[in-house]
Amino acid sequence: MDVVEEALRIIGLTQYESSAYIALNSLISATAIEISHASKVPRSRVYDILKSLKRKGFIEIENGKPLKYHVIPPGEVISTSKKRINRILNKAEKELTEVYEEGVSKIPAPIWLIHGPKKIIKKELEIFSRAKKDIKIRAGFLFHGELEKLTEAFKKLEKRGVDVKIMANFDLIKENIFDDKIKFTRVPLIRMIVRDSQEMMWVFAKFKEDGSLIPESAIGVWNQYQEIAENYAQIFDNIW
Repeated sequence: MDVVEEALRIIGLTQYESSAYIALNSLISATAIEISHASKVPRSRVYDILKSLKRKGFIEIENGKPLKYHVIPPGEVISTSKKRINRILNKAEKELTEVYEEGVSKIPAPIWLIHGPKKIIKKELEIFSRAKKDIKIRAGFLFHGELEKLTEAFKKLEKRGVDVKIMANFDLIKENIFDDKIKFTRVPLIRMIVRDSQEMMWVFAKFKEDGSLIPESAIGVWNQYQEIAENYAQIFDNIW
């Protein structure tokens, strides 16, 4: 039951509330005394605990002498809680991102070095999440497994109305899954991403003689100088 108790704690139940709700799931319908006995919640506390569970939408109370308490199925309760938590998390993410971007704008525009494919891909997805207008990409190479993550990210960008344009090497993507978002051309073995003409990232790596990428050599250069990002965005548009 450790996983169940942890899940109930995450969705807002106290230890006593969790114990009472878990017990009522096996009883289905019971009196307060029966729930107290099954859950080990003290009788002096059980009535307040059950009122709280009713208020939070986990049980129903049937009037009578004595009162009867009916469990709301866990599938229904957890589904509702997931939606509520997702709404809260989405709102928190939006508000925190606004605070973060405002904070970033107040410090001298930095250039950060990011090492390794995993961290570079994470930073790329973070940049995509901030896009409001457009994303421009020149891709001379991709990391192993990166295409799937980019595809999923581009679907989310499309839903948000963000314009995505990609220039990629001819043999980089075997099947064009990006429709008119991509143009195949000769691109050096580097990567460039520009977001809303406000920030950008270059990605470099070393390659073996057979052309295979050396993952541990990969390095990303994340740049927030808006003037530079604007310049490269303009160059991209001219080539496009």
